[in-house]
Amino acid sequence: MSRVFGSSYFVARVSRMHGGAQKVVYKIECSNGFSCVLYVWDLSMNYFKEEKENEDINEQSYGSHLFELNNRYLTQHGIQTPALYDLNKVRDRYSFDYALVEYIDGRMAETYFHHPELRVQDKVFQRVGEMLTAMHTHERHVFGKANANESSMGQCHLLQMENAKVQLAYASQHIEKIRSNQSKLLDKLYELESKIQPRQQYGFIHGELGPDHVMVNDKLEPFLIDIEGAMFYDIEHEHSFLQMRFGDFYRYLKNDALDHDRLLFYQFHHHVSLTSGGLKLLHRGFPDQQFAQGLADYQSERALRFIEG
Repeated sequence: MSRVFGSSYFVARVSRMHGGAQKVVYKIECSNGFSCVLYVWDLSMNYFKEEKENEDINEQSYGSHLFELNNRYLTQHGIQTPALYDLNKVRDRYSFDYALVEYIDGRMAETYFHHPELRVQDKVFQRVGEMLTAMHTHERHVFGKANANESSMGQCHLLQMENAKVQLAYASQHIEKIRSNQSKLLDKLYELESKIQPRQQYGFIHGELGPDHVMVNDKLEPFLIDIEGAMFYDIEHEHSFLQMRFGDFYRYLKNDALDHDRLLFYQFHHHVSLTSGGLKLLHRGFPDQQFAQGLADYQSERALRFIEG
């Protein structure tokens, strides 16, 4: 803190913040009233370590290099995200990368689902919708990371196709209903994919944009967090996730120009992937075991609905 901000920044308190399953997050409070956030990318503390070590370059969503890249891209294009004060990738004293990031004094967007004032709700989610539209309208003909400049081979949805097969195989080992319907679920995956027409136009997406990945400050301004997975991709991938996570509040975020076949395919993929994700959190000691079990149960039921009738 002294090196980055100066000798008057004495650390008074460090507290672990609610974080995801991949990086560790702390709030640092100084005696002079200043606060910031410490991000730690320690792969040994990542609940998806095995997957991250074997991830395809076009699917990578973990690491300080991606945070730095996407922080710069979003900031340059007017999409609000906490400022990056300092990033340390030297690893001379520690085996991990870490960063000091702006602390947004506010609440996650999901807390506004239950806000008593409709006027406030409208303002918050309209602004989230405007931010989302602005981000998605940054387009190019190549899918992948913001710094990718070579033409990508194939269609981006095929990456999710292969991922769905892997996650379905994992889920079938642990959930009886998935195991007994595995062939039907696989057939449905192929059926949904077969309806997708080729495309070479991709928007910039967050990649996992739930209401817990939007911080809202005291001026009701939204900021994107957990941005490592952002990239150019089918925006239907994002919207299918938004529909699921924002529920009734998706009406503020909707886009009437989406490809319906892509939406259905990505919806199905999310249900299968999140079923497997919940199981892995359950099996790997995630602190909130009730959440992990509930995630696996709910998403498996949603996936099975695709083959009913």
